[in-house]
Amino acid sequence: MSLADKVLSVNNDLPIRTNLPVHSGKVRSVYWLTEADSRRLIKENNYDVAPDSPLAIMVISDRISAFECIWKGEGNMQGVPGKGAALNAISNHWFKLFRENNLADSHILDIPHPLVWIVQKAKPVMIEAICRQYITGSMWRSYVKGERNFCGIELPDGLEKDQKLPELLITPSTKGILEGIPGVPEVDDVNISRSDIENNHAAFKFNSLEDINVYEELLQQGFDVISDELAKLDQIFVDTKFEFGYVKDRSGADKLIYMDEVGTPDSSRIWDGEQYREGAVVENSKEVFRQLLLNHFEDSDILLDKNRMDERYALARDNELPESMMMEVSNTYVSIAEKITGQALPLSANPKAEIIEILSDKYNLIDQ
Repeated sequence: MSLADKVLSVNNDLPIRTNLPVHSGKVRSVYWLTEADSRRLIKENNYDVAPDSPLAIMVISDRISAFECIWKGEGNMQGVPGKGAALNAISNHWFKLFRENNLADSHILDIPHPLVWIVQKAKPVMIEAICRQYITGSMWRSYVKGERNFCGIELPDGLEKDQKLPELLITPSTKGILEGIPGVPEVDDVNISRSDIENNHAAFKFNSLEDINVYEELLQQGFDVISDELAKLDQIFVDTKFEFGYVKDRSGADKLIYMDEVGTPDSSRIWDGEQYREGAVVENSKEVFRQLLLNHFEDSDILLDKNRMDERYALARDNELPESMMMEVSNTYVSIAEKITGQALPLSANPKAEIIEILSDKYNLIDQ
C-alpha cells in the first residue's frame, strides 16, 4: 500500500446518515445527524446533554493548508500522513486535562476512531482568542514597523525577536464578518480590544457581560495548563488560538465550553526548549511547513503578498511538493503528538474503511 493510500484527504463523502449538506472546512468535515439518531445516541450513551441536542460526526482529514491554500505532494499524496490523527490525539489530551483541572468541557462527547469525534451542536462565540507568551510571527513584524498597541495593550520599546513577553497577551480577533459593530471593520479576522467586546458583547454572541470574564479566565487557565505540561517535556508554548461556544447540558442550561481544537501544531507555535536556550528556534508546529514552502519556491513573495492571491492559488494547484517535504512535516506532527500523549500514535492503513465499519457496527449511522 502506498503512502497516498494511508492519507485521508477526502472526508466529505462518507455514507453517514444525514438530512443536511455536509459542511467541509479546510481540514474537518461535519455531518449533522438526524434528530432520531441524535436522540438515540444521547440515550444509548448517556451523554450529558439535553435530550433534543443536535449531534454531529466530525471527521478530520490529513489535508494541510498554509498561506490560505491546500497543498499536495508527489505520488498523489493529498495530505500529510498521520496529521489528522496527531491533531485529534493532542486535542483529546488537552481537553481531558482541562476537565481534570475543572476548567470547562469541550464539544466532544465521544471518540469512535482516531480521526472522528461525536460532537454536540455549539453556539460559537464570534471571537478567535489568540494568546501570546512570546513576541514572534505577525506580532513581531508589526512591532518592527513601529506598532506598539495590540488589541488595546501597549508593549514597551526595546523588545527583541522571539523574546518572552512581560505577561501573557490576549489579542482577540473576529471570527467571521461581523456587521454593525462601531469601530470594528466588517472583514474576517480583524483585531479587536477588550472594550470592543464589552461594549458589544451580544454582537459577539456572549450570553452576558459576566461571561467575558469567564472566557478570559478559561483562556488564561487553558494556556497555563498546556504551557506547564509542555514545559515538563522541555517544550515552549509560544502562542495559540482558542475558540469558545455555548452548549446545553442535560438540564437544558447553557454552559461556556472550549471548541474546535486546542494546543495543536495547527493552532499553536511550540518551540524546542533546549534549542531556544542555545539561541535557536526549532519549531514543532505547522510553522515548519510554512518555512519549507517559503524556501521551496523561488518567488516566495507570492506566499506573503495578499495582492497576489491568484498566483498563490495557482502555485498550490499546479505544484506537487516533494515527498521528503511532506514526510518531514509528518514527522513533526507525529513526534510532537507522541511526546505530548506519551503513547504511540495509531496510524491507519485504510482510514475510510475503518471509520465506516466503526460507525456502522457500534453506532448504526451508516446507510448501506
